[in-house]
Amino acid sequence: MKNRSLFLLPVILLVLGSSAYPCTNLLITKGASKDGSVMIAYTADSHVLYGELYFRSAADYPEGALRDVYDWDSGKFLGRIKQVRHTYSGVGNMNEHQVSLGETTYGGREELQEQPDAVVDYGSLMYIALERARSAREAIKIMTDLVAEYGYGSEGESFSVSDANEAWILEMIGKGKIEKGAVWVARRIPDGYICGHANQARIQTFPLNDPENCLYSKDVITFARKMGYYNGTDQDFSFSDTYNPVEFGGARFCEARVWSIFRRVNKDMDKYTDYAQGINLKNRMPLWVKPDQKVTLHEAMNLMRDHYEGTPLDMMKDLGGGPFYNGVRWRPMTWKIDSVDYFNERAISTQQTGFFFVAQSRSWLPDAVGGVNWFGVDDSYTSLFTPMYSSMTRVPHSYAVGNGSMMEFSDDAAFWVFNQVSNFAYTRYKDIMPEIRKIQQDQEEKYIMLVEAMDQSAKDLYKKDPALAVEFLTNFSVTQGDYSVKRWKDLYHYLFTKYLDGNIKEKDGDKQNPKLKQPGYGEEWYRLLIRETGDRFKTPKPKK
Repeated sequence: MKNRSLFLLPVILLVLGSSAYPCTNLLITKGASKDGSVMIAYTADSHVLYGELYFRSAADYPEGALRDVYDWDSGKFLGRIKQVRHTYSGVGNMNEHQVSLGETTYGGREELQEQPDAVVDYGSLMYIALERARSAREAIKIMTDLVAEYGYGSEGESFSVSDANEAWILEMIGKGKIEKGAVWVARRIPDGYICGHANQARIQTFPLNDPENCLYSKDVITFARKMGYYNGTDQDFSFSDTYNPVEFGGARFCEARVWSIFRRVNKDMDKYTDYAQGINLKNRMPLWVKPDQKVTLHEAMNLMRDHYEGTPLDMMKDLGGGPFYNGVRWRPMTWKIDSVDYFNERAISTQQTGFFFVAQSRSWLPDAVGGVNWFGVDDSYTSLFTPMYSSMTRVPHSYAVGNGSMMEFSDDAAFWVFNQVSNFAYTRYKDIMPEIRKIQQDQEEKYIMLVEAMDQSAKDLYKKDPALAVEFLTNFSVTQGDYSVKRWKDLYHYLFTKYLDGNIKEKDGDKQNPKLKQPGYGEEWYRLLIRETGDRFKTPKPKK
């Protein structure tokens, strides 16, 4: 989602305090995953993004048909493009051929961010590609061809692109009012490695003669020379340093999230702590790293749950966490006191997530069985990844588009049910969160085992009747989605009853009244209170 310009610190402080919508992406190659699947993990973060599961059915069109294009964020009509004869079905950010896409907006040079009369924006670009692509490489070609023909109406963007065999990072920025289209570079993640991006362009130098692993627009360097951005050799050209140079905010608010993922799987990443803190901007992280151990599906999910625990940026260890060590910070993210600028950390897990997923593509299964969109809504730390096979032909009502909205509460909408749990947890984080996490982890492990069983049954059924296999997987996905919402609704009822009014209550056998605990705020917080207020709350000794 959009993050506006992250080009200069004053702009960062202004924008991140108002309307920034940063997201986080993780890409895992076949050789880096425990089971040999390719995965994209993604959090779509925006304070006004309503979490729901998009569904697109396959369709056929007549020769010469046109497709309307609307700006993904605003809904503004942008124009029409040529329609293809057949489009593929998809659920969320994954299609029936196991192709998946994610994104983060980095903004880049301000003069390149607006292109008049452009017909394609970043969001539409993604979903059009999912309608048309059977592979990651094909998706990249479709996306780059579209912006060349119709113009690119968004800011600088990093895209995750994957299929059952490959994972790519594609970085693109428009040419502003200067020329139509965009400049871009795409790199294939080496097998056995993981990559990530979080609102800061990450591709630096790249091979100029390796089309198997690197693709780029023919003018990505010449356009930079024309604009006066670069005058070095082609071999030394860095896309990131040219079109989105790293400043303090790009490191501390954006790259730090990638670093936090990398350090949890690679023991050598602590040497980049100063870079993640925005202190040493020359100490840039590599574009990808090799995990010390291959990453399981559940580990991939949990890598998207992070508050910088155990690092100098740990959000639960400073005063902002309050007496209950909360990993959430209310916005604005930056503030000014006595003419001095301050900020909160920006972690992967955040309250303004609309939806999140791990798109898992598996080459050893038919496409109809191999693609699973492990989908969730709201804060990834408190919510649940639920399996949705990418071949499904309908989605659960609780996750469906139209069931509630950001300003319309719906009692059976997943977004609102999961938000009830998370927002109540924020009131007493250290006590409530362990209960949520245990149920969350246990349920996800059960789902993973269920999917393993479903895979084999669906694979066997697919050989005999592909349509019946798809219906089988659809029914399974819808059932699990409905169950997740019911489980979290029950969880909310349990938590609200137990932690009502700041108390902690437990049933006491058959007695009418429960056992009651009133642990207060904890000794550490009371000591802070005493230091701040002196003797104001000190109980006076009675006079003799």
